[in-house]
Amino acid sequence: MSFDLIPLQSPNDDLIDACGNDPGQICEWVYDASGNATLSSIIGWAVDKPLTILIVLLVAFVGSRIVKRAIVHFGERLTAERENRALAQLQKIKGIEKITDKVRASNVLQGEQSELRTKARTETLTSVLSSIANLVIWTVAVLISLGEIGINLGPLIAGAGIVGVAVGFGAQSIVKDFLSGMFMLVEDQYGVGDSVDVGLASGTVERMTLRTTILRDTNGSVWYIPNGEIARVGNRSQVWSRAVLDIDVAYDTDLRKAQQVMQDVADDLWHDDSFVEGDIIEQPKVTGVQNLGIDGITLRLVAKTDPSEQWAVARELRIRIKEAFDAEGIEMPFPQRTVWVKQEK
Repeated sequence: MSFDLIPLQSPNDDLIDACGNDPGQICEWVYDASGNATLSSIIGWAVDKPLTILIVLLVAFVGSRIVKRAIVHFGERLTAERENRALAQLQKIKGIEKITDKVRASNVLQGEQSELRTKARTETLTSVLSSIANLVIWTVAVLISLGEIGINLGPLIAGAGIVGVAVGFGAQSIVKDFLSGMFMLVEDQYGVGDSVDVGLASGTVERMTLRTTILRDTNGSVWYIPNGEIARVGNRSQVWSRAVLDIDVAYDTDLRKAQQVMQDVADDLWHDDSFVEGDIIEQPKVTGVQNLGIDGITLRLVAKTDPSEQWAVARELRIRIKEAFDAEGIEMPFPQRTVWVKQEK
């Protein structure tokens, strides 16, 4: 006589059949209360999964709000640091007391143009970083939710990775431009209205995006330059500028007298409140003889001005120096040559 052994199923095996290897709290509670595996499985899937997804989405929402606030605080902190650096540089200028007395005070920190530039820079930076953070957070939340439903994420992630690699190879220059634009905004290398030299072109910044910088040069041409191609930047209008004049005089000129005339002219312009095209924010200085040329001697005059006002100040100084030289009888150089004539017998 033979007996067939029938394997006995433990209560834990029934729970696993009803709710899976990792049973949820709701499914396990329903199974303990009713003992019905089908009912427990249905209620567990209908309640436990949506509840988990809802919690994941709620955490993603709260996380995105917190990250957005942190990014805004980060942008405000960068702006405050930039303003503090600019103020520290201005306080080093000897003529800082004179700036507060003039009608056209320095517009680096208090001017409307500077405020608009700072606001635009902060908004652009925070909006881009917030968009990137939201994209990452909600992508992770959606993937977790799909996994809770029971969708196999392996092929989906593998396919997305292949597409990402293909797009990355095809869009390397765009990514490079984008990252360069981000660093330019964070470091505040330049902004709209600045006069810059970026190597490929030079001029005034008319518009700046994360991908391109748009300049207009002195001839009126508009240059569209990808940010990734900008290897170095020379900003001629950040915090303060400097007007440098090289004035040539004839070799028979009394150099000390010429330097004194230039210094007097520059000081008069420094104290002239009627000149409103540009502000000199530190006492100008004649540095002395810059070059001994073929036809004349070069004297250098340096004047520190408000941002982007060095050209207006330099033009006015040239006019006044020419008038003062004419009044003092100081001649400008002209080509002179000594000719030797040899006469043969």
